[in-house]
Amino acid sequence: MGEPKLIDPFARAITYLRVSVTDRCDFRCVYCMAENMTFLPKRDLLTLEELDRLCSAFVGLGVRKLRITGGEPLVRRDILTFFRAMGRHLETGALDELTLTTNGSQLERFAADLAAAGVRRVNVSLDTLDADKFARVTRWGKLTQVLRGIDAAQAAGLRVKINTVALKGFNEDELFPLVDWCAARDMDLTFIEVMPMGDLGNEDRVGQYWSVRDVRARLEEHFTTLDLAERSGGPARYVRIEETGQKIGFITPLSHNFCESCNRVRLTCTGELFMCLGQEDRADLRAPLRAHPEDDAPLVSAIRAAIGLKPKGHDFDYSRQRPDGQVSRHMSHTGG
Repeated sequence: MGEPKLIDPFARAITYLRVSVTDRCDFRCVYCMAENMTFLPKRDLLTLEELDRLCSAFVGLGVRKLRITGGEPLVRRDILTFFRAMGRHLETGALDELTLTTNGSQLERFAADLAAAGVRRVNVSLDTLDADKFARVTRWGKLTQVLRGIDAAQAAGLRVKINTVALKGFNEDELFPLVDWCAARDMDLTFIEVMPMGDLGNEDRVGQYWSVRDVRARLEEHFTTLDLAERSGGPARYVRIEETGQKIGFITPLSHNFCESCNRVRLTCTGELFMCLGQEDRADLRAPLRAHPEDDAPLVSAIRAAIGLKPKGHDFDYSRQRPDGQVSRHMSHTGG
């Protein structure tokens, strides 16, 4: 592995690209989307070939990890052709990991093909093991469908990690059942603080906010935890529960800012590059991509210029009982 080729103004090497391949989803989770969403017209979306070219440019600039997100990435038509195309970078050694975050609804259908394309890990978003509560938080989802997807992923040899958004008054009572369920299935579990993104109508972000510091403190009333030095390339901090051996992650953009080690940028399905999840700054990569179909040099220059504008950090803050630092776009637009 050579020297990193993308260095931001704060001497952070950018080696991790999160790519939203669609803004569409078959769920309408209350903290992520409005129930009646207006989705982007098809002409605004990058084609799968354009996504391939863009991601390949980033790989050529030293990105070692690609995480595919959405919306729900597996609802994008012919998405497996994109995963197979990215698999060539795994074969050459230019890419260390190709992975995805999914709601699990389509995993039963796609798990075996994803494994064949080189995917080894998937993150599944799951906030509750109660079918009625699941239907309520996702609005349109069916828990049984997701559980079958997780079964299929494990049967295909994929390592599954569960991502749970900590929601006050919603899943506080499921903290230990979720930990026990994941331990029984040999799955790691990460708790995520709800982030102030998008205008979701009547959703009360301050009311939803359950500090992950509190989650950890509650866990430590019953378990012995050991801090782990390992990092997955993302913002999570990990502990191991000695009684079960499982790994628990905590993503705390509000109660603990993780920006100092940020090594990632986010590409949307329209070709916008967001240098920070919690800022509005963005760069248009679709324009140079389409203006120069046979020449990647202008695209590479645009990527380098964007990385040169990456901010030091975000401004999320609930401490004054309002979601300070809120950004206007929905999480589904940026890809989490």
